[in-house]
Formats: sequence, C-alpha cells, structure tokens
Amino acid sequence: MNHKSFTQRGIDRVWDVVARPGGGPHIRVGQVLEPGHWKEFDPFLFMAEDWFQQGTFDFHPHRGIETVTFVIEGKLRHEDNHGGYGVLEPGDVQWMTAGRGIIHSEDPLPGETVHSLQLWVNLPRDQKMTEPRYQDLRSAEMPVRHEEGALVRVFSGSSADITANTLNHVPVTYVELVLQAGATVTQDIPGSYNGFIYVLEGSGYFGVHHTRGEESQVLWLGSVNGAEESEITIRAEKPLRAILAAGRPLGEPVVAYGPFVMNSEEEIRQAFHDYHAGKFGPERN
Repeated sequence: MNHKSFTQRGIDRVWDVVARPGGGPHIRVGQVLEPGHWKEFDPFLFMAEDWFQQGTFDFHPHRGIETVTFVIEGKLRHEDNHGGYGVLEPGDVQWMTAGRGIIHSEDPLPGETVHSLQLWVNLPRDQKMTEPRYQDLRSAEMPVRHEEGALVRVFSGSSADITANTLNHVPVTYVELVLQAGATVTQDIPGSYNGFIYVLEGSGYFGVHHTRGEESQVLWLGSVNGAEESEITIRAEKPLRAILAAGRPLGEPVVAYGPFVMNSEEEIRQAFHDYHAGKFGPERN
C-alpha cells in the first residue's frame, strides 16, 4: 500500500508555441522551451517542435547533452558515426546520450515530412564525457498505465506503479498522456523536479487551480516548496494528448555554444578542438 503524502502541483505560467517558417526542407519550427533560461528550466535546455523533410538535419556533432526526440508524424531515420542506425515511427522516442561526443544525422525517409519534438537534457558535470549511447524507445513496447478513459505511456521514470527501464544520467519523468473527453488522471512527480506539460491535441484543466491549457500551449509546473513528493491532476475538456516532462535540476553553470553544452568556456573551446581533431570519431558524409 502506498503511504506517501503528495503535495498538489499548480501551473506557474502558460505560454503559446507559435510555429514559424523554417526555410527549405525545415518547413516550420516552434520554440517550446526557448534556450537561455538555464536556471528556470534546469535540467532542460530547450525543446523545439519541428516539421521537416529530408536534408534538414544532416550529420552534425554534439557533446555534453542528451537529446530526446518524440516522433509525432512521419518516419525518421537516424544514423551516427559509431555504427548506430534505425528508423523511428510515429509515437516512438529516441533517447540519445551524446556524452563525450557523437556525430549523427536525423533524416526523414524519402517523401516523408516528420513532425517531432526534440528536448535537450543537460548532463551533470561528472557525466559530460560519458560514453555515447542510443535508446530507441518503441511506443508499442513502452509500459502503459491504464485508468478510466486515460492512458499514460511511460517513456522514462514512472507513473503510479508503472515504471520504465530507460537508463537516465539525470532522473527524468517523460510520459505521454492520452485522455478521453471528461477523463481525469493524476501524475506523480518528485517534489524537487522542474517540469512542464506540452499539449499536442485537445484541451483540458491542469493542476490544483484547474488552469486551462489547449493545443500548442506549454504549462510550466509550479514548485512545491521543498515537499518530497508531488502530483498534478489533469482533466480533459476535449480529447487530450500531451507530453509531460519533469527532471531533477542540476544546479550547475551552463555554457552553451551550438551543439555543445558544457560548464565553462574553456570546455567549449576544448569540445571544438576535439571535434576538429577527429576525437568524436570519423566524419560522415
């Protein structure tokens, strides 16, 4: 029996995501979490919503972060310079740990337009140079929590007594919420975590003050002032589909330049030096 005491979360603020033309095969892009808000969004760095075609994200490097790519529509091929290869389909998530350095591409299959969300998760100082890895999280294979009129697919962390076996360097809860109109579900979150909900479809009421949110809106979770455990209640107004992401803050300095995120400017310079010296592995064309 669960004897934990949960503090109810509210919503601190709500903002709209406006998709803008991206140019060429990068058709549109919306800033879900804008970069630069390092302390507020910690451990998250930014999230983008993208609509793109083949040739947009060719081979490019990363160091010091993890990227979490959720495919909403289309088929996305990924390939890297360490021999990794795969195709993600709608509903799948890829959890890529760049660590000390990787060069990869994310390219729609020919003729496909991919609609995706990509979240960047910061790595702690002592894991910045960890070994790169991929985790392809297939929607059909993820643990699912069922409630009346509601489904919670757990890509990372847990929801009630349903837990994913996804490997995390930073503890992160990442779930997909699918609710019928009028249904209610409560998601538990460690009290120390920062997090947000992004509404993909429909509308609903979120948190202790029943804050309304609708498609293409971000709802940033309020803090619980040191409480150990918390939860947020979600009630669908219209059929609702949303992503909830929450993670334990690192509280470390962030220095970001392009695809590299480290703790100091010297480490950024070293990242560029290592990349150009071939220490990320072989270049791909």
